[in-house]
Amino acid sequence: MTNFDYSIVIPAYNESARILPTLDRVTAYIQQQGWAAEIVVVDDGSRDNTAELVRGYAGRGTTIRLVENPGNRGKGYSVRNGVLHARGAVVLFSDADLSSPIEEASKLFDSIRRGSDIAIGSRWIKAEMQTTRQPILRQIMGRVFNLVPRFVLGLNFKDTQCGFKAFKQQVARDIFGRQTIQRWGFDPEILFLARQLGYTTEEVPVAWAHDERSKINPVCDGMSMLLDMFKIRWNSIAGKYDSAPQATFSPAAEEVPAGHPRA
Repeated sequence: MTNFDYSIVIPAYNESARILPTLDRVTAYIQQQGWAAEIVVVDDGSRDNTAELVRGYAGRGTTIRLVENPGNRGKGYSVRNGVLHARGAVVLFSDADLSSPIEEASKLFDSIRRGSDIAIGSRWIKAEMQTTRQPILRQIMGRVFNLVPRFVLGLNFKDTQCGFKAFKQQVARDIFGRQTIQRWGFDPEILFLARQLGYTTEEVPVAWAHDERSKINPVCDGMSMLLDMFKIRWNSIAGKYDSAPQATFSPAAEEVPAGHPRA
């Protein structure tokens, strides 16, 4: 069901230091734009009070919902959970640190209004838009990693990993309903699925700034993501993506309205 023009999905794991400023900024921008929009925060089994902070953030001029994973499942699982719970005609997911400012969302929404099924933020189409660069090791690892989806999956994008992507709702449900990668390597999988299913994707340059508190380990997580690329290729060969999605929502998920008294 579509109840909003836009859904903004924010995966969160141990984000107690950042989640309230993030919600303030996203809410303010929604109000400024006059959008009929909701914010869906997905707590990935945080060990801090992220979920409690989101529950308490109610009645501030927009609709905020909390979806809780059954434990720590990973960013890919969290984004999938949020997207499949979203009720907006267009669904965007954004990192909790707003490394791409929420103000850049209009660029992705404009792309979809022009006819794209999917619009993905890119840090590298116009690298000069990066206001704070990653440390050099992360830059090297990122550029190396971006070559692998090109060779293994045939994804000719300059940036598959930017955590700022928007989808038409039915497109999102079709793609994320087939997603299998639960952690950091999920971005290439959803782009691979989009191509396999015949959806159009536009890569859009966006502003971006590195946050020193990034949770990605460039070596360990980088190796895991590389293995995921070959898993995606194998899934495709084995026909694991061929069946239509069976469920709208992740059956293990729990949705809690913001402000719910349960702690």
